[in-house]
Amino acid sequence: MPVLHDRLEILSGSDDLAIYTFGTGTAKHTFCRHCGIHAFYQPRSDPENYSVNARCLDDYDPATMQPRRSFDGKHWEAAFATGGREWEAKR
Repeated sequence: MPVLHDRLEILSGSDDLAIYTFGTGTAKHTFCRHCGIHAFYQPRSDPENYSVNARCLDDYDPATMQPRRSFDGKHWEAAFATGGREWEAKR
């Protein structure tokens, strides 16, 4: 879920977050230092927004939020080699 930088407000626990960068340093991945959940990140391809993990939001209701795509982490190289079509959700 893309969110503009000025629209994301962390109300508590910011000291419990860690940021990981690699390569160009443009993408910034934010994780919880305790449980390791990937809360949000600034994508290299969309640096003016954050991509937020909806499961980290207080009002997250999995029954009403359907994923736009599925991802098979075990076979990700094969999925990307075919243009990612195998990991897109079937509609």
